[in-house]
Amino acid sequence: MSGAINLAAARVKGLQDDVTINVDQWGVAHINAQNLHDLFFAQGWNAARDRLWQIDLARKRGLGLLARDFGPGYLEQDKAARLFLYRGDMQPEWQAYGEDSEEICTSFAQGINAYVDGCLSGENELPPEFTLLGTKPDHWAAEDVVRVRSHSLVMNATSELTRAKVMAAAGKELGAKLDLLRKQLVLGNVPQPVEGLDPAVVTDRVLRDFRLAVSPVNFSKERLAATLDEARFWTAVTPAGEIDRAPFEEGSNNWAISADKTATGRPILALDPHRTHVLPSIRYVVHLTMPGLDVIGAGEPMVPGISMGHNGTAAFGLTIFGADQEDIYVYDTKEGAPDQYVYGDSFETVTTIADTIPVKGHPDQAVEYKFTRHGPVLYEDKANNRIFALRTVWMDAGMAPYMASLSVMRAKTYARYVKALEGWGCPSVNHIYADTANTIAWKPSGATPIRDNWDGLLPVLGHGQYEWNGYLAPEAGPVAVNPSCGFVATANALNIPAEWTANNPAIGYEWADSSRQDTLYRELGRDEPITLADCVDLQVSTFSPIAARALKRLHAFFKADDAHEAWQILRDFDGNLVASSPASALFEVWFSKHLGKLVAKREGATPEVMALLMPFDSQNIVGWLEKADVTAELTADIQESLSNAMAECRSFMGDDASQWSWGAIHKLELRHPLQSLTENNWSMDSVPVGGSSSALNLANYRLSDFSVTSGPSVRMVIDVGAWDNSLFVNNPGQSGVPHSEHYGDLLKNWHQAKHVPLVYSREAVEKATTMQIKLTAQ
Repeated sequence: MSGAINLAAARVKGLQDDVTINVDQWGVAHINAQNLHDLFFAQGWNAARDRLWQIDLARKRGLGLLARDFGPGYLEQDKAARLFLYRGDMQPEWQAYGEDSEEICTSFAQGINAYVDGCLSGENELPPEFTLLGTKPDHWAAEDVVRVRSHSLVMNATSELTRAKVMAAAGKELGAKLDLLRKQLVLGNVPQPVEGLDPAVVTDRVLRDFRLAVSPVNFSKERLAATLDEARFWTAVTPAGEIDRAPFEEGSNNWAISADKTATGRPILALDPHRTHVLPSIRYVVHLTMPGLDVIGAGEPMVPGISMGHNGTAAFGLTIFGADQEDIYVYDTKEGAPDQYVYGDSFETVTTIADTIPVKGHPDQAVEYKFTRHGPVLYEDKANNRIFALRTVWMDAGMAPYMASLSVMRAKTYARYVKALEGWGCPSVNHIYADTANTIAWKPSGATPIRDNWDGLLPVLGHGQYEWNGYLAPEAGPVAVNPSCGFVATANALNIPAEWTANNPAIGYEWADSSRQDTLYRELGRDEPITLADCVDLQVSTFSPIAARALKRLHAFFKADDAHEAWQILRDFDGNLVASSPASALFEVWFSKHLGKLVAKREGATPEVMALLMPFDSQNIVGWLEKADVTAELTADIQESLSNAMAECRSFMGDDASQWSWGAIHKLELRHPLQSLTENNWSMDSVPVGGSSSALNLANYRLSDFSVTSGPSVRMVIDVGAWDNSLFVNNPGQSGVPHSEHYGDLLKNWHQAKHVPLVYSREAVEKATTMQIKLTAQ
């Protein structure tokens, strides 16, 4: 170690031996223990040190304990959360993640509890959020780590609901066609409602509790002051979308490059998981070392281990893979007996579980949860003798998000890596791998339901005709090992080989726009050797293939010397959506707010249906534009839509188009959940962001104001074998404590594409250390 080092020590009850935590200049904790118990105990203790408010709130949200601390305004969200808890046998649950998973989670929870005890006794500083709200952190049980499933990324219940609503409003045939403007489907599939089920019966109320269960927690004076009589009002989506989720905005890019294609002569693995931007970051980078184990990388702070990074021999990463893991079921119930539903030739009775929810300032509230054979009952439409339930992989043993990483992160050969992936259930992901033996691989994994007689794109009857025929066997899925092209790359788009698809059940029909994947394949397929810097440049690329395609097609609607004001700005634009560009701003405003509506209207969408289709599927919208006949009428419509986009840009950015920029309206603002309740500035200054949903630097945004909602949470570029050359950046920093120096210190690096070293060796760690914490067994 060099320079001034802050030293701290603590005697901690529960440790078997001493533990050292070296915190480097970027806020990464390098934890060194002598045994498994102490390592994961210290990981839990350290997670609480940096992220106690975040993980405590996540646990309370997931277990349905918000109303106990925050009052009746959170009661409905608690009810919803408890409906989706894992309630099965814990023995197969623990077995699914490995023989020592219960031991690891027990140690992890004990470490969190040890830090909490220190806060409650005054030995450790309590994060200011608890003081502001007058609450205290809870103690954890090992089961708390795995019973909560609602933070996983699974699909496609929300899309099923929306598709049913489109068909109900537009008719089955036109609705199926129009819905493609909302979400493209692969393999030429045309969804059709099952016989006997009218899509109109599936209303927004069906998924209300589901949306509440998967939503983040928001705070306002009004919600905190809600009375018990007002509790029922706190169930709707907020204007900022905080009581909802957008599963198709979540994604990632990753790739692994063979040593034969790199400038280093070693494999490179890169990853940048995309998630909804939150403060603090959803990801946490940590280094875990003990005899026989030495792993570094990122995970979620409330889960032990890491899910992406390396172990000194093999590197690994993941992106979302498009398996359809959810289905909405609709049942007819017996008149006069709403708890009995039709199944087969008779009736079955729903299973009812009684529960009580504590509510601040009020007696515990009695609630009931109901379940069909397929899963939790979402809604009872007693007036029409009908109930709705959700089947989701969540409810099965072994589906806790990312928990299989405990085995994956320890695999040092491809054979052991594949074996570890057999236990991966949720979410469904593209796993990639690269090791020092120059093996690279792609192995998508996750529970994939087999549907023999329907496509999973619309709700179905729960009477017994539409059942999952188990899950696709782990060894039966697609795979690529050391492909001849010299790389593997994924970006959430359809990437299953056609020959595999032809002989196997469908994994899913809804996938992300292929633009990011196309860019990766083009750039990684070049002949020139690829460097670490090239990979960094790819991660922050703002080039949009969708924009390039649309701009190329626009030439057909203008003459070479056309004086149209918008065309003068866009004519020479190359589709690179840099934050400083006026053309980027005009293009995105036009494409997302005006062209999509024009296309939908010409295809027959009413205003009611058009609202359901937004935000439009960019690949299908640009595809429509490319195929459309260039008529005088369409030319006039296109030019008018561009003029309207110009007017909207003026309303946002003023009359002088030369002063416009995409970053002026396309901004990331990381706002602390409690900012409206405190005079302290716990939020980050907004930063201008380039890119879009079709750029590798993914930057989805709200249509209402173009503010950025999701994108890369953490970025890594790993030099396989020369580990200290590896780079990362976490947004906005490692710590969740507002006054910590690592709370927002990486935001500038994230924004300016300046990755920092991901140090690994003992020598590099010691050199980079700025604070050392000694935990002594008490």
